[in-house]
Amino acid sequence: MNNQEESIAKLTHAREKITKELSKVIIGQQEVIEQVLTAFFAQGHCLLIGVPGLGKTLLVKTLAASLDLRANRIQFTPDLMPADITGTDILEENNATGRRTFRFNHGPIFTNILLADEINRTPPKTQAALLEAMQEQQITVSGTCYELPKPFMVLATQNPIELEGTYPLPEAQLDRFMFCINVDYPDAEHETQILMETTRNSQHKPEKYLAAAELLELHHIVRQIPVTPHVAQYASSLVRATRPGGKESLDFVDKWVRWGAGTRAGQCLLLAAKAHVLLSGRFTVSCEDIRKYALPCLRHRIFRNFSAASDGITTDNIINRILEQVKDPKY
Repeated sequence: MNNQEESIAKLTHAREKITKELSKVIIGQQEVIEQVLTAFFAQGHCLLIGVPGLGKTLLVKTLAASLDLRANRIQFTPDLMPADITGTDILEENNATGRRTFRFNHGPIFTNILLADEINRTPPKTQAALLEAMQEQQITVSGTCYELPKPFMVLATQNPIELEGTYPLPEAQLDRFMFCINVDYPDAEHETQILMETTRNSQHKPEKYLAAAELLELHHIVRQIPVTPHVAQYASSLVRATRPGGKESLDFVDKWVRWGAGTRAGQCLLLAAKAHVLLSGRFTVSCEDIRKYALPCLRHRIFRNFSAASDGITTDNIINRILEQVKDPKY
């Protein structure tokens, strides 16, 4: 067995262990856990949308602990400034020489996993402070670039209920998120289990399975997974079908969609599928793997028009209809 095969075997084993550890703390959210892990190994960021009290913050903390990584949390508020996220230059005086120099004080963004809690509570100027970090994995302060620790992932949460006093994320920032994950209520059985587990006097401390250096190697392997033109064409067809007014657009897309997904959506679909097959111990990406991540990849990249909103049509409804209409390409 060569080094790459050993790394993949180790990843598959670690994924089972990490999923098991997360499931002990985050009960009844198996699909959410799977999608967050897939995005992490594909070097993507996630936007978690759900009402308060469903364990979104706890999920991030437990994931960081299981992977032996640093995690920071930022509570986004209307008075939060960009420097509160990135850090700022501080003027210091040398007692021996009397000279004054600027020293950069690192902000909470210098971490491996950043929890941006209620990201839509802060104005666009502060939201934009994350754009460069999410895309380039660096920040620029006073003309100086600072590299962020690797690996780096942003997990942002958003409350879908309280819209008063919020600032909707601009399209450019939404597109930086690989996945938009809906965190729903647990079912009755799991909710009873949650109540029993969380009201005991004991806290589960997850074991550490993968270090940062190992994760970086696995990120590199994910991108080496081959994809056939057949599968890439299917991903492209799905993305192109979301755009109204084109040659390949569908009737209901023209009726309900104001703006469709860009090319980055197709890149995210392929990377998510690659990470998924690697986590499953496979080496071949199929069209079914692409379909599996169509909803989290596309739901925040399709913008409905007034007609869709008035008819009660959600982006998930549109994506599901696209999945029914767009067939696998012929070999």
